Amino acid sequence: MASPVLDARTAAAPDKAPPSSLRTRAWALPEVRWAALSALAFLLALPLDLADAPAWAWGPLYAVCYAAGGWEPGREGLAALREKTLDVDLLMVVAALGAAAIGQYLDGGLLIVIFAVSGALEALATRRTADSVRGLLALAPARAVRLTEAGAEEPVDVAELRIGDTVLVRPGERLPADGTVLDGASDVDQAGITGEPLPAPKTPGDEVFASTLNGTGALRVRVDKDAADSVVARIVALVEEASATKAPTQLFIEKIEQRYSVGVVVATLALFAIPLAFGADVTPTLLRAMTFMIVASPCAVVLATMPPLLSAIATAGRHGVLVKSAVVMERLGMVDRVALDKTGTLTEGLPRVTAVQGDPSALALAAAAERPSEHPLARAVVAEARARGLRIAEASDFTSVPGDGVRATVEGRDVRVRRAPGGEHADTAVEVVVDGARVAVLTFADRLRDGAPAAVAALTRLTGTPPTLVTGDNAGAAARIAERTGITDVRAGLLPEEKVAVVRAWERAGARVLMVGDGVNDAPALAAAHTGIAMGRAGSDLALETADAVVVRDELATVPAVVALSRRARRLVVQNLVIAGTCIGALVIWDLVGHLPLPLGVAGHEGSTVLVGLNGLRLLRDAAWRKAAAAGE
Repeated sequence: MASPVLDARTAAAPDKAPPSSLRTRAWALPEVRWAALSALAFLLALPLDLADAPAWAWGPLYAVCYAAGGWEPGREGLAALREKTLDVDLLMVVAALGAAAIGQYLDGGLLIVIFAVSGALEALATRRTADSVRGLLALAPARAVRLTEAGAEEPVDVAELRIGDTVLVRPGERLPADGTVLDGASDVDQAGITGEPLPAPKTPGDEVFASTLNGTGALRVRVDKDAADSVVARIVALVEEASATKAPTQLFIEKIEQRYSVGVVVATLALFAIPLAFGADVTPTLLRAMTFMIVASPCAVVLATMPPLLSAIATAGRHGVLVKSAVVMERLGMVDRVALDKTGTLTEGLPRVTAVQGDPSALALAAAAERPSEHPLARAVVAEARARGLRIAEASDFTSVPGDGVRATVEGRDVRVRRAPGGEHADTAVEVVVDGARVAVLTFADRLRDGAPAAVAALTRLTGTPPTLVTGDNAGAAARIAERTGITDVRAGLLPEEKVAVVRAWERAGARVLMVGDGVNDAPALAAAHTGIAMGRAGSDLALETADAVVVRDELATVPAVVALSRRARRLVVQNLVIAGTCIGALVIWDLVGHLPLPLGVAGHEGSTVLVGLNGLRLLRDAAWRKAAAAGE
């Protein structure tokens, strides 16, 4: 166990990164290594091929590209074929090999690389989510101090704790189990569970949660739940369950691609077999069938679909939003209801001094007394004094009383900073008492993020439904933030499983929910929602890995902007499908009714692919993001 001082200094981020030993490196995944090898071989072969270098220079590189990127989807496709299922990835491999068979090595290689990289990214995202779940469990202490009936201290494994046991939790330690305080007073940082921005004061009779961080006081806690039933364990279970039961994500085109691909295979075989049955020559018949397969191949449609989505991902990334896949970019534009967390999402998640009532000089005295303290309110007082350019004197005889405040001697004066009497103030407040007389009251609030009201209004316009505030914080704090942001639907005091229940109720009613959050307590709802977005700077690792997209710089205005960008990308996808479908249809009819020369078929096929690709690349321009941002204003 680390020292209490060290633990207290990490209290500002109790749910951050899991131990590095639990985090899988990208290169450790075979899917990533194979995809990287395939892409590297393709990039080396491409300039040689385009420069008309000898085949021996680029041929082996293309072979490596095809083998490295295509062997795994090919193997899985053959396994699916044995189960009487035609796997789309297998068809892509066949189409790539077909392209290579008629000399179109570049086209086939590009198709292989796209599918290999896509599979690698999916594998990495899945593994990182699992890592973060394990990291959350690692926050719980492995050992606890159990008190015997005689009052003796007995170190035990947390797994040995039973309901009714009493445990001792010293300052700076994490609580080993969910339970009830029997004796002692302290402030417990439970932001990861409830989302409260400030440590919660705990006295006898109060409920506490496993893995939360104890402050400066010692607590005796009665164990009320087994480790498997703790709130943290339920969060882990909810994330895993939601991830497993979430509807399979598919691009729009994949919904029809299975039947289309089967049709192409059947038609190709028919074009080859039927003429042969009537005595046609093998070579021209095979050439015609291969021409048909190439011009009708779904690879043209896939390449027409991906550029708008990938361009939108690149543009969003340049403007501070990391969208994890093309599927996510497509899904973002489908949302019609939004749920917003409060602390760390609509607000900054850190208390700030909002008012000094009484003697202004009391702020400097309070800062001097609070400077040795690690409490978030103490840091806020010191930060405000420094921001105002006040001199902070040295304090002596510093003492801290858990649940009450601090006391110190500052330049010969007795200074106490303690909680203001309840009921006097709507926001959190402390009083400054100097030599026994109250001279000032400092008021604190979790500051609203810049642009929060505008983002709420933009999301309302985009979805047609005002966002809902879902938070584990108390109803009063939630209502104040809701009023300042224009939100009318408020769900406060929610535990993680209750947030999931709210999201799932909307989903069952037919809504496509966008959940925006940052904490461990938001992760299950992020996983359960149609699409989840996490705040990058304030977000816990579990939330960042569970979410489908991440707002890197915590700018709320980017949330409606990326939704609008997704909708524009979807419109371009439809345009490209119309263009590609028209070209494919014309080439197929020509091949079936007349005689389509293979070079002309390939040229028409590639020309339509280039056209739709360039159309999709329009979203790479900065003007695309400006239009998306303006769409929500």
